[in-house]
Amino acid sequence: MTDLSPLDRVRAAALALPETEEKVSHGQPTFFVADRQFAQFRADHQGDGLTMVCVKTSGTDEQATLIEANPAVYSRPAYLGATGWVGMNVAGDPDWALVEDRIARSWELAAPARLLEAGGR
Repeated sequence: MTDLSPLDRVRAAALALPETEEKVSHGQPTFFVADRQFAQFRADHQGDGLTMVCVKTSGTDEQATLIEANPAVYSRPAYLGATGWVGMNVAGDPDWALVEDRIARSWELAAPARLLEAGGR
């Protein structure tokens, strides 16, 4: 998958999860499970110059821990950051296994119990 764009890589990871769909939200490709947002791709969102995927965390404590541990990868995204989401830098040569895992974890936080009980991802 090395010839895919960052959006294509994020899209492939998100849409591989059960019952997901892509919609545009606030002009950005956004991924949902059961009408609940779990990932959003941003490329130069409002001129910030960043290419990232925003994913849910368990809350602001996990968000802060991730950002503090690796600020080159994680950041507090505009708008979504106030609710504990993190942005993951996907420019250059990111650790795609880590990105895909965080997308899947975000899906788990948004997915309905029936999907998790059925074995989830």
